[in-house]
Amino acid sequence: MKTDIHPEFYTSTVTCSCGNVFETGATRPTLRVEICSKCHPFYTGEQRIVDSQGRIERMRRRYNMK
Repeated sequence: MKTDIHPEFYTSTVTCSCGNVFETGATRPTLRVEICSKCHPFYTGEQRIVDSQGRIERMRRRYNMK
C-alpha cells in the first residue's frame, strides 16, 4: 500500500434531522444526515410520504384520486 494517501479516520458524531445523535467511524469529525435508523420507515414500521412542493396533491387532482 502507498503511504500518506489515505484520509484521517475519526470517531465521528452523526446528527440526524430528527434529533438523534450517535457516534460512528468516518473520514469527517461531524456528519449531518436527513434520515437515520430512528426515523427511517424500514426500521420504524410506518410509512411516510415525503411530499416535496405538493407533487402528490397535484397528481391526485390530475387523476381525480382521493
